[in-house]
Amino acid sequence: MSDQKPVRLPDPASVETVLTSLQAQSADAELAPALNKTFPGFAFTVATIDDFYWRSPHAVVAADGTRCGDHRAWIERELAELGGDLTAFWHRHRGAGEKFAEWRGASAFAFAPTGPGVADFIQLSLGREIEVLAGPVVDPDYRPCCADDLLEPSWVRREPDAVAPMLAGPIYRLRGRAGGGIVHMRSFLARQARIEREQREARRPELENRVIHEVGSESKRDIAFLDANPDWFDFVPRENRFFADWERSSACDHRIFDHWAFDIHDLEHRDRREIGFIPRPLRSPSEQLLAKDSVSVHRLMERIEAIDAEVGLPFAWFFFLTHGHWVDPDVGDAIAEGLRQGRVRLPDRDAAVLLAWADKKYLF
Repeated sequence: MSDQKPVRLPDPASVETVLTSLQAQSADAELAPALNKTFPGFAFTVATIDDFYWRSPHAVVAADGTRCGDHRAWIERELAELGGDLTAFWHRHRGAGEKFAEWRGASAFAFAPTGPGVADFIQLSLGREIEVLAGPVVDPDYRPCCADDLLEPSWVRREPDAVAPMLAGPIYRLRGRAGGGIVHMRSFLARQARIEREQREARRPELENRVIHEVGSESKRDIAFLDANPDWFDFVPRENRFFADWERSSACDHRIFDHWAFDIHDLEHRDRREIGFIPRPLRSPSEQLLAKDSVSVHRLMERIEAIDAEVGLPFAWFFFLTHGHWVDPDVGDAIAEGLRQGRVRLPDRDAAVLLAWADKKYLF
């Protein structure tokens, strides 16, 4: 935070006002300053992630560049004029030059610290998007089988390297997916721990009466579920453990949001509250680290040190490991076993984190 005391926390309406006020030619440079001006006392930084996405077609553009209106409404109107005849629609438009426009983008995040703790920050989940002229309104080579084919075009390339004329942007949108648009991380983690605790406690009567039938036991005895799982009510969500492990490891001198963003969800599904996040690195290793039988634990130590150096963060490899994509969890098991046998060493606090993880794993 800046030296100025915050006047108010960001709210969706105010953030949307900031985003719509940005001019396309300066949006990237002006986003953080505009947020800081609107919310005095905060010092926002912005990071983007290369996770290409697109949104459904929203407009039709004629061959001369004239906008013909909403994509769905245009198709429904044209089909109605032809009595719903898909073949006639296809012949009319396959060479007429009309194209559809859609928004394509990638995730962006704005962060502002609110205190000295690892979870003391606000995160805004955004999308950075450009409007492109994506492709023809019909597949010129194949007649549509049904109207849905026209509404969900599949005949254009939608990869990150696909070339399409740009119509507008970039613009930023607040992505309020499943309650994660604006989050104060410390409050979110406290809420998640509370909900997990309440949901487990609500099942106490059921679990106190549940028994487990042993498989393969000659006596075939039954064991009370809670006797077999004595720490069931002490469960700590993986999200909370991720932050706690950061705080007690060598990474703690670095702000977590300088290295990771958090894809948050908080929703109701089948009468159950589902809350959590997937951590997303702002910078990834150039290569995956996989555990192989032929690789010694000493070689693995060299590789994890190289990852830490590459991303500029001590113990970075461990947090990549919890995600499971960039560092194979088996690497953690191998190094933990090397620690137990005294074959390798880590700083004491990092060793404690790794051994606790190896004893009771969590993965995203």
